[in-house]
Order: sequence, then structure tokens, then C-alpha cells
Amino acid sequence: MATRSLVPARPLVEVRALSHHYGRTGGSHQVIDHVDLTLDTNEVVGLLGRSGSGKSTLLRSIAGLIRPSAGEVRFIADEDGTEPSVAMVFQTFALFPWLTVLQNVELGLEAQRVPAEERRTRALAAIDLIGLDGFENAYPKELSGGMRQRVGLARAIVVNPSLLLMDEPFSALDVLTAETLRTDLLDLWSEGRMPIRSMLIVTHNIEEAVLMCDRILVFSSNPGRIAAEIRVDLPQPRDRLDPAFRALVDDIYARMTARPAAAPAPKDGVFPGTGIAMVLPRVSTNALAGLIEEVDAQPFDGRASLAELADSLQLEVDELLPMAETLQLLRFAELKGAGIALTPSARRYAQADVDARKALFERALIAHVPLAQHIRRILDERASHDAPGRRFRDELEDFMSPDYADETLRTVTHWGRYAEIFAYDEDDDRFSLDDPA
Repeated sequence: MATRSLVPARPLVEVRALSHHYGRTGGSHQVIDHVDLTLDTNEVVGLLGRSGSGKSTLLRSIAGLIRPSAGEVRFIADEDGTEPSVAMVFQTFALFPWLTVLQNVELGLEAQRVPAEERRTRALAAIDLIGLDGFENAYPKELSGGMRQRVGLARAIVVNPSLLLMDEPFSALDVLTAETLRTDLLDLWSEGRMPIRSMLIVTHNIEEAVLMCDRILVFSSNPGRIAAEIRVDLPQPRDRLDPAFRALVDDIYARMTARPAAAPAPKDGVFPGTGIAMVLPRVSTNALAGLIEEVDAQPFDGRASLAELADSLQLEVDELLPMAETLQLLRFAELKGAGIALTPSARRYAQADVDARKALFERALIAHVPLAQHIRRILDERASHDAPGRRFRDELEDFMSPDYADETLRTVTHWGRYAEIFAYDEDDDRFSLDDPA
């Protein structure tokens, strides 16, 4: 088979004005809005963004697993009129535990009513191709996570798809196993040893996207839209230590942390777009303390690039950015471009004892998180000094979905209890001033 670089590219899939919402009309949540995308043959495209930005929804729309609310997905037929086919690899392996490796790989062919002898021949060839020769009769419980994902890959490629869709295929694997599987997949792709003509990969990992993809689509959130398209012109195989590689990673971090052009800078202690309606991420105070300590210590000494932090802490963008942005919200850090710098209060926090840390966090929470201020004010004003959690949840649901309201209230509850500005009884779902700071 010809190497990938010698195969001429042509359009394979066109996505036009695709939108999708969940829930009933009027109370629905818009996930993606008016997405346009063309996938060509001979390219690997990455969908990069945070959880909830609609990447997986777009992937499933292309796969035909869900019907979008608006727009269309059009597959471009070959010159002989043959329609492109699609296969998908999932994050969670999705193997049948009672079937052997060979039987799991044969499933797609069986659904296509391929004769048994041909089924077996093609499945054995796919198993050999992805490096599991000798494990044909093993069951999933006998395999490591990496080997199970190889079975998922073999099951996808055995049906000879034109387009391979991959939804965070390496995120459930340990670092070394994921690296090995990425490298093997890229080798198979670049050598033209797979029937696949294009790959579309959903990922939260910026380095993974730069390592594998020819083109990266950066998704914004609420609703999901393509915020940027980045071409990766670095030759394969790519070197993570190459200055050009590092510069591209930093550029993507900067794009993903940038505020919209119309948003003003923080002023007079008011953070743009906040209020009690601000969605708060599920970030623990332990995680915030750990990030402050990491950036405060050597070799960073209070200032670090986000890419270096991600490497040091083994965090993906979906984990690191909410932590960094929460520190910025609390005025413990400033995000500039692809870097983070601790403020003087954060550096004091890093060196303080437990009680002093709580006092610093309390001041930051009351000053910069309006929902925490609001809960404390209500408790102070009531003669009983308590209030049901449902009261605040209902207020939040005037501005956001019930899921976001619940997540936001859980977050501020965790932060408030740590700062000792209020107490919360989980069984009664009730806030009080029983043991405030």
C-alpha cells in the first residue's frame, strides 16, 4: 500500500450549520451551534476543547449515532459512487466480556453479514496488524487496558472504514501505554497500512493533538463552536522537545485561556461576567492549594507556562485550566498568554500555616465570588441563621440548567465550608452559621 504522503487528498465529509440541543424546546441546553467542517482524505483532524463544549456530540452526529437538531452531515461519494463508511473507537473500550478477542473483532463483520470464513480471515489480519497476534482466544478480563483498546481499534478497522472517529481513545490509559498506542497508530497511518482514509479525534490533551494531528479545531463552550483552526505543519514523527512543537503548544494554551475581545479586564475587584449566575467548576481546595504550591516552588518561583505545569503535574487541559482560572477568579493568580503568575497573596498562602491559609481564602472568597457573598448575606439576615439549599438552587436555575446549578452550588459549598464562612448539612440540605469563621 502507498505511503500516506503519496495519496492525493479529496473531500470526504462535509458538516454544514450543525446545531444540537438537549431537552425540550424552551428549556433546552444548546450544546453545539452552527458548526461548519470539511474533512479531507489523507488527514488527521483533532477536536480540542473542554468538557461540555460539544466535541463528542459532533463526533456522534457524524457517526450517525444521534440526529442533530439542525444542519447536515454529507458524505462525499467516490468517483465510482461508493459512499464513505465510518467506524468509531470509544474511550471505555466497549468490549463484550463474554466474547474472545477474535469474537469481539468479528462483531462488525457479522452485522454486515460477512460469511464466517471471510470474517475470521479479516479479523485475524486486523488482530495481527494492531499487535495482538497470539491473544485471539483471550477474554477482555485477561488483557491490560492498552490491549483492550487495541481490540477496539481492530474491531473498528476490520470493517474497512473510510473515516475513523476516536472519542478520547487514550484518556483511560496510563501515560506510557497511551504513548505506545499513539506511536503504533501513527506508524500504521503514515505507512498506509490501514484502510482508513481520514481520522477525526476528540481529545482534551493539547500535546496529543499537536503530536498526532495535521489540523486542530479548538472548540469554545456554551454553546460549542469552532473558535480556531490550527494547521500543524511539523513533519512526522514529531519531537515534543522541538522548539516549534513547544511554541505551538503554548500558542494553543494562550488561545484557550484568552478572554473574548469584548470582555474588559478585571477592575475594582469585579470579575467580568460574574454574579451569582456564574457557573463554578468542580475544583477542590486541595487541588488549588497544590497548584499554588507547585508554581510557588522551584523551578517556577511564582511563574510558569501552562504547558510546563501540565507536564509536571500530568494534567490535561480540561483539568488544569479550571484550576488556573479559579485561582485567577480568586485573585491568587494572573493568566497571561500561555503562562500563569501567582499574586502576592497566593505566595503568602503558599508559605502560610493552615489557619492563615483559611483566612486568606475566606477573604478572597467573600471579595470575589458573588454566590458565596449572597449565601452568607442571607444567613446573616435571617433570625434563624439558616436556609434550605433548595432556595439557592432554584435561584441558580433561573440562569442555568439544573445540572450546572447543582454543580455550582456544590462547588461554592465546598469552598465556603473550607473557608468556614458557613456550614452545610448534607442530610437536611441546609446552610447555617452553626460553625462559621
